Amino acid sequence: MTGVDVSTIAKLRQRTGVGVAAAKRALETAAGDFDRAIEILRKSGQKVADSKLGRATREGLVGHYVHVNGKIAALVVVTCETDFVARSEAFQTLAHDLALHVAAANPRFLRPEDVPAEVVAKEQEIYREQLTADRKPAAVLEKIVAGKLEKFFEETCLLRQRFVRDENLTVAQLVSTAVQQLGENIQIREFIRLSV
Repeated sequence: MTGVDVSTIAKLRQRTGVGVAAAKRALETAAGDFDRAIEILRKSGQKVADSKLGRATREGLVGHYVHVNGKIAALVVVTCETDFVARSEAFQTLAHDLALHVAAANPRFLRPEDVPAEVVAKEQEIYREQLTADRKPAAVLEKIVAGKLEKFFEETCLLRQRFVRDENLTVAQLVSTAVQQLGENIQIREFIRLSV
């Protein structure tokens, strides 16, 4: 394989799960830059995932995780299009990893759209009160409030959180990667975290 080191292709494949040809193309496009190649693959994977979003997900399974001390547990309902994919090891691993993430990160909501309006309003009110003492101009204050609200979503919404096993990925990116690898629409329907 000209221009691209075989070990780098293997490393990229292991990290992303793509095929040899896709890994090689991404590395060639990125002029051998590993991180840039990952970014290229993520962008192409997002296009693949976006194209599958409208497809019905009637199969799936409940991912589960119980912490070793027995005091924290999580269940996550993950759906896909076919029973074949639902029974695959990759899908089962995804469901388990999502449950493990929920147990560790304790999200409150699935996505920002699921956050009740009164919770958003209360957060904005708190941020404004914190900032009024700084006497910032109104336009600057609103930008700061918007930034703090985005941070709130990243901390409390499952799809926006950084994946506990790989801080370089959000949970949404993890799911998009699985969509690209498995070739089906995959959705997180709901989750619950229990603790003593």
